[in-house]
Amino acid sequence: MAKSFTALLEKLPQARRERIEERAQAMLLKMALQDLRQKRHLTQQQLAERLNLQQATVSKMENQADMHISTLQRMITAMGGTLKLVAQFPDEEIVINQFDPR
Repeated sequence: MAKSFTALLEKLPQARRERIEERAQAMLLKMALQDLRQKRHLTQQQLAERLNLQQATVSKMENQADMHISTLQRMITAMGGTLKLVAQFPDEEIVINQFDPR
C-alpha cells in the first residue's frame, strides 16, 4: 500500500525535515518572470496593458536572458511589487539602492 508523503516526512529526524523545508522555501523564492506573473494571477495581456505595451513584447521580455534594471523594475512595479537588488557576499548582504526610485 502506498504511503503519503506526509507520513514519510514525519518519520525523518527533525533536523532533516528543517533542512528540507529550508531548501523548499529557497526554491520557491527563485522563479522566472513568467512564473512570477502567473503567481500574481496576471496574463501577459493584462501585464502588457499595465505597461502600455503589446502582449508580444511582454512575451519577449519574459524570455530575455538579459535586460535593463529599469525594465525589470517597471515589470515588477506593474505586477504590484518593488524591485530590491541585493549583492551577496560570503560574509554579508548589501542592498543596492542606486536604482530605488524614491
